[in-house]
This record gives sequence, C-alpha cells and structure tokens, in this order.
Amino acid sequence: MEGMPHPIPRTVDEVYSDFKGRRAGLIKALTADVEKFYQQCDPEKENLCLYGLPNETWEVNLPVEEVPPELPEPALGINFARDGMQEKDWLSLVAVHSDSWLLAVAFYFGARFGFGKNERKRLFQMINDLPSVFEVVSGNGKQSKEQSATHNNSSKSKSGGKMQSRQLESHSKGVKMSPPPKEDEDSGEDEEEEEDDEQGATCGACGDNYGNDEFWICCDVCERWFHGKCVKITPAKAEHIKQYKCPSCSNKRVRV
Repeated sequence: MEGMPHPIPRTVDEVYSDFKGRRAGLIKALTADVEKFYQQCDPEKENLCLYGLPNETWEVNLPVEEVPPELPEPALGINFARDGMQEKDWLSLVAVHSDSWLLAVAFYFGARFGFGKNERKRLFQMINDLPSVFEVVSGNGKQSKEQSATHNNSSKSKSGGKMQSRQLESHSKGVKMSPPPKEDEDSGEDEEEEEDDEQGATCGACGDNYGNDEFWICCDVCERWFHGKCVKITPAKAEHIKQYKCPSCSNKRVRV
C-alpha cells in the first residue's frame, strides 16, 4: 500500500485507536464515497482488496507482494462480484468481510505484542461497543434476513439442484460446476454417457471418485476437477470467482 508508514500500535488503547481509524475509512468507502468505491472495483482488473487506513481513509488496491504479509490481508477479489450481485447486497458482502478483517488486524497486534487474557478481553469489549461496519452499511434490522438467505443458499448447495447450478453459472464466467441430477425426461443415451463421465472423474487433490452429493469445481487452467472441500471452495465462494485456478496452477504464477 502507498503512503506514509503509520506508527505501529503496541497498547490496547493504541490498537483500539488504529481499529477505529480503519473502521471509519471502510465505512466512508461503503457509504459517503460509495460511487467512487464502486468505480474503482472494476471486475476487469486483477484481484482487488479494500483497505481501511488508520487515518480514517480508504483505498482499493492489489494485495501486497510479500508472503506472508506484514498484516492480515482483506478479502481478495471483491471486484469480481460487483456486477454479479445487486449493489446493496454487494456492499453488504464487502462490509461483512471488512468486519472480519478489522478484527484480524486488531488481534494480530494483540498477539504480536503479547496481550494477556485481560487485555484481549478489554480490547474486544471496546470494539464490541461500536456498531459493526455491516450494521452501519445495511442497518440492524437486515441481519436476520441475511442469515436466513445464507441458510437457504447452504441448503441449495447440499441439494445440488438445477437452480443453484444456474445461479452459480451466471455469476462466474470461467467456473465449471458439478453437473445437476438427471431428470426423468432426459434421453437414456445422453444420461448413460454423462454418468460414465461422472463416474470416471477423480479429484485432483485427494484422488477420490465423483459423488452426486458433493460439490465439485474445475480448474480453468489445467481442467482438473476437485472436491470443493479439498481446495476450500464453497458454492457461495464459487459464485464470486471469475476464473478458478487450482492451488497448483496458482503457485505457478511468477511474482515480479
């Protein structure tokens, strides 16, 4: 990230002040500066992250090159989901990930500088007294609705129905999903051919065979299939992936 380096917080009060500054910047991006933020999250660009800075500003930028990074990194690729969702839902999704990142950064500092049980408890209580970024962006009353929607999406992913597959396909151009269950009206010949293909498929990570009740995803580079659980990709995450690269193909990318 660009700009002058910020002082490293070392006490509970300093970490809390850092948290408040970053939180204010994120809220500004998702409310007052939402048009500017929306324009910067171009889906045609590389994986982008939303950073909140301690001086109450924000920036959309590429992830840092160093591995591991100095600080926990925000959610990667928020720009890929921008045009596949309603703007309000997309902003809420970014807000949820922003809340997770803020806590990760605060407790990273706590771990780095040896906060004890009482210090961690005090820090969390101070943070918890503030409304979350999600609550500010979407409103308190919407939370139960979001939880219900998440539950429904989870149920659909387990069923593997056609509706879920179509929704995922519309959101992710390059992601190949596992085929839906066959309907009775399908021709016997086509059904037999597809079943043969499915039975012959094996996971590129664990080597197990294809199962109708499991979520699978195909790498757009090497075209190997993987269990979602083996590569830590859920149906919900797959909705926001423009082009999926398996861990092996991702590691082949040369960082300059």
